[in-house]
Amino acid sequence: MKNIKFQEEYYNQQGIRTTQSYHTSPRGLTLFTRSWLPINTPPRGILCMVHGYGNDISWTFQGISVFLAQMGFACFALDLEGHGKSQGLKAYVPNVDLVVQDCLSYFNSVKQDPSFNGLPCFLYGESMGGAICLLIHFADPNGFDGAILVAPMCKISDKVKPRWPIPQILSLIARFFPTLPIVPTQDLLSKSIKVEEKKIIADLNPHRYRGKPRLGTVVELLRVTDYLSERLYDVSIPFIVLHGNADVVTDPSVSEALYEEARSSDKTIKIYDGMLHSLLFGETDENIEIVRNDILSWLNGRCN
Repeated sequence: MKNIKFQEEYYNQQGIRTTQSYHTSPRGLTLFTRSWLPINTPPRGILCMVHGYGNDISWTFQGISVFLAQMGFACFALDLEGHGKSQGLKAYVPNVDLVVQDCLSYFNSVKQDPSFNGLPCFLYGESMGGAICLLIHFADPNGFDGAILVAPMCKISDKVKPRWPIPQILSLIARFFPTLPIVPTQDLLSKSIKVEEKKIIADLNPHRYRGKPRLGTVVELLRVTDYLSERLYDVSIPFIVLHGNADVVTDPSVSEALYEEARSSDKTIKIYDGMLHSLLFGETDENIEIVRNDILSWLNGRCN
């Protein structure tokens, strides 16, 4: 109870209020959800937010949610299957298409709230969450008014992806042992976060997955990124894509290709010199402010 009261006091000091709940997806999964809402003004728009692989919505991710709620946006997010407080084996995502349907089910329930009638609704995704946002767009092309894609995982960087013939061997083994956490890869946390003190904070997250990637998850993410890289032209939603050019987890050149190839008439790209994968937590506070303000400026231009 003390922890809950402390959290309430913190959010009140930030000028926002939050809720926590659980959503049951169409396939029966119990998914943990949160909202971050402005207190003093009616919301200007809705943000439907998706976190990245191994992360969750209750630790480092929610910094941007608090900021956007302070700026007048109603923000909603869920822990994906196998992540955070949601149901499922930790960090095991055997079918991203089902995760997309989980997200759509929750986000559509949010949009049905009469108090949000007429408000613009945007997708927001970090890393794997950015890829999922694009898949949500493909599944529901007219359901959202725009997308904010932060270091989206449209391709896993060759610098962290296992080299041939390891992926081929792993794919074979994954058919029989998909949940095995044995994929050899570098520590993504240390590769994502620039500021040393923030690596310590991120590592304190009690829900962070610390094991090696599971075979089935890696095979599925490789499938999804291959699929997305072939469908960049089909992206028609207004979007802003933001990426650090020093990112060694997801490939910034694919974000540039997304910007060039997408048939969206309203598209924006921001490439940040020297920034790593974790743009909104792992960078210096000055860099985070730059990225936040670019996101806010983009939203302001689409929320009259």
